[in-house]
Amino acid sequence: MAFDVAYVRGLIPSLGDGWIHLDPQAGMQVPDSVATAVTTSFRHLAAAPGGVYPSARASAEVTDSARRAIADLVGGDAAGVVLGPSRYSLLAGLADALAPHAFVRGDVVVTRQDDEPNIVPWVRAAERYAGRIRWAEVDVETGELPAWQFGDLVTPDTEVVAVTLASSTTGAITDLGEITPLVRDAGALFVVDATNAAPYLSMDIHELGADVLVVSAERWGGPRMSAMVFREPHVIDRLRLMSMDPAAKGPARLEPEPHQGSMLAGLVASIEHLAGLDEDVIGKRRRRLVASLDGVYEYLQRLTYYLVTTLTQLNHINVVGTEENRVPLVSFTVDGVSADKVVLRLADNGVCALADVPNRALVRMGAPEFGGAVTVGLAPYSTPYEVDHLVRTLGSLA
Repeated sequence: MAFDVAYVRGLIPSLGDGWIHLDPQAGMQVPDSVATAVTTSFRHLAAAPGGVYPSARASAEVTDSARRAIADLVGGDAAGVVLGPSRYSLLAGLADALAPHAFVRGDVVVTRQDDEPNIVPWVRAAERYAGRIRWAEVDVETGELPAWQFGDLVTPDTEVVAVTLASSTTGAITDLGEITPLVRDAGALFVVDATNAAPYLSMDIHELGADVLVVSAERWGGPRMSAMVFREPHVIDRLRLMSMDPAAKGPARLEPEPHQGSMLAGLVASIEHLAGLDEDVIGKRRRRLVASLDGVYEYLQRLTYYLVTTLTQLNHINVVGTEENRVPLVSFTVDGVSADKVVLRLADNGVCALADVPNRALVRMGAPEFGGAVTVGLAPYSTPYEVDHLVRTLGSLA
């Protein structure tokens, strides 16, 4: 059955506010089921896990449910799911949990394509222990992250390789298939930030080959929480304890403090929402997630092609990057008009977009020379009408 965008829009009350939301990097609109789960749970999940009374047991159960939900999303094992408030806090904790000699004796490979949360923790850790940092560069013409360069960057001295699965600005998808064997041969830890890809792609951590996969729930309409998934859960036991509880076991070893139960309930509800985007699919949640996200991807691929094609037909618009293998995130510059003024004009016409998203790839590709880049993104609730309205508004800037 064809993807039903009208059905999806009906699940999200905030879409009735009259705005066109093309800013999913700032957080997708929240489904009613997620908001209800959070507000309901605030009344019942006040206690932290660990006690024997009902609210404590309920908090422990929702923590386990959140781990299982994330595991279903990425095809992983719930025993390897570490939960946290943000990508940065999780990755900074992981960098601290690694033995210092990993940075003293070895290289850390990071990329200009990544968002700062998957760059800064590794750079700071390397600098703290006088380690070496090696940078993978972006192709300034296409916007992709060429995989061939990792043949030179990854060596027997490499300890950590951190890459993104998809760019938050150009949407370009990284070809992990060529990078994974190089990282494994070097015996390095392969950390993949899948935050920008998770709302659009069905993923399997084993097929991707990542040792650690990171996702953030606000990118698909969940609460502002993130998860760090280990492909092999036993690796967690070899890392330094980050928890304030000396008796913590499994993924809790890397979680400094207990989580807010209501946010975890919202996280579970948001993944159930993703699994239900195709209302005709039945079966276990993992199966429903794969089918629903495959439908989302097919629908948004067509809409993204339409968006990029219509933008390139405007003479004063310059789309950043030409990579076709992308998730539905697009950046562009406008001749003679700065990005902040473009975004203000779009807002005057009811369109939410982002200006000058902090991104090293955009800087490398020369966006600041044109007054900065405007970044827009599509979501499962986006429509052709919204794309047309965006393009008409931009056309009036000529």
